[in-house]
Amino acid sequence: MSRPRTKPTLSAQAAVGRLEELYTEASTALVEALDRFVGGGKPPSPEDRDRFRYPLLRIIHRDTGRPHPADRRAFGRLQRPGVYETTITHPRAFRRYLLEQLVPLQSEYGVQIEVAAGQQEIPYPYVLERAEDAARGKVTAADLARHFPTPHLAAVGDEIADGQWEFRRGQPRPLSLFDAARVDYSLRRLVHYTGSDWRHVQSWILLTNYHRYIDQFVQWGRQQLSAASPFTHMVLPGNVIIERTHSPEMANILAASSEWHRYQMPAYHLAAPEGEGVTLVNIGVGPANAKNITDHLAVLRPNCWLMVGHCGGLRETQKIGDYVLAHAYLRQDHILDALLPPEIPLPALAEIQVALQDAALAATGSTPERLKAHLRTGTVVTYDDRNWELRFSQERKRFNLSRAIAVDMESGTVAAQGFRLRVPYGTLLCVSDKPLHGEIKLPGAANAFYERVVAQHLDIGLRALDLLRARRDTLHSRKLRSFDEPPFR
Repeated sequence: MSRPRTKPTLSAQAAVGRLEELYTEASTALVEALDRFVGGGKPPSPEDRDRFRYPLLRIIHRDTGRPHPADRRAFGRLQRPGVYETTITHPRAFRRYLLEQLVPLQSEYGVQIEVAAGQQEIPYPYVLERAEDAARGKVTAADLARHFPTPHLAAVGDEIADGQWEFRRGQPRPLSLFDAARVDYSLRRLVHYTGSDWRHVQSWILLTNYHRYIDQFVQWGRQQLSAASPFTHMVLPGNVIIERTHSPEMANILAASSEWHRYQMPAYHLAAPEGEGVTLVNIGVGPANAKNITDHLAVLRPNCWLMVGHCGGLRETQKIGDYVLAHAYLRQDHILDALLPPEIPLPALAEIQVALQDAALAATGSTPERLKAHLRTGTVVTYDDRNWELRFSQERKRFNLSRAIAVDMESGTVAAQGFRLRVPYGTLLCVSDKPLHGEIKLPGAANAFYERVVAQHLDIGLRALDLLRARRDTLHSRKLRSFDEPPFR
């Protein structure tokens, strides 16, 4: 296949502008052709279909003999001369991210940036938000698939992220972890699982496994909207939006109208300009959910995700309501074993660990010495079996060897996904029971515990995000980069 003709650009800003033009032209042509067909018109011709293509972004790095920049940044770096390409979707929504990557590559390495229409077709469900309604009209889904581009699973994968991509001489290297088809696949999945438009997801993400954290987050978010804060509005599942201008009564009505229970992993977004707000997702219970949602959130390239949930304490000295700052993970979730074997260590990210500890100090009003009595750093065991206690006699030796201090079902998976997909990660759990020491969750005690600790625990997570936001220059760690890493983070 011949390489598509390109249009050289003079700046990163001009390149992104051209990407927006090409994507708008392609998506508009696809929508118009679909509308004509559904309305009884002719299907698109081969010439029409040739217009339904993602734009291609290419950079060319020539060996000038100059030494590489000494910047310690974890992205916007080139390891060798060559041609790098990727297809781009929704460039307007990703404009800030694209400029963040392109500007240093051009200013520090002097790369040439080119933009053209690519070879990859845009599947019609990814452009037409009302595609399901169209399929219920005069045409069938089979009719649409016969004449319009559809998603092909063979074209959607994580080979680059998983180190399975192989370089062939004469072929371009990947510019990013995910191409347009992979990104669009996940954007539609985010809408399905979280119940809100993917454009509402913010760059700073908290994940939890209990709905009580959601109730507290909504309450806190509404307080922020009524105060002098950088936040502009809150989005609830079903795309219910609470604005600053809404009265408390109207906000109550809107909050009550959100049918969050219709969605498997409902998301709540406290938005700020440039996506600098906070998204909280209730991922539910289990490693399958944890992998599922992080697979899709990763294409948005968030600045980090933190797990704030509950765990079982494994040490006699722990008390109900104590905190666990995960420093390592014993992964027995089995869901990523083929992609990231359990023997591969997951490094603790110092920037995240320090922010969580500093946030705990501020939220509890404690001193470092006093905090040690209520916050332990150590290994968390993540299981795929909620009833692991039933085989504890077989697991006891492994627990002992690992020096584990807590057990849960999601944290190790969330961390492994952050490592695998290059998203900074961290875990702060709260001890809700001590199954090895006879302190199990009973309804009355559990309710009292939840009321007492959820607000403080969430406060620590939110404060940690504030600290990371202020320290963002050090956040994206080179620990997450592979030997043959794409230039884009």
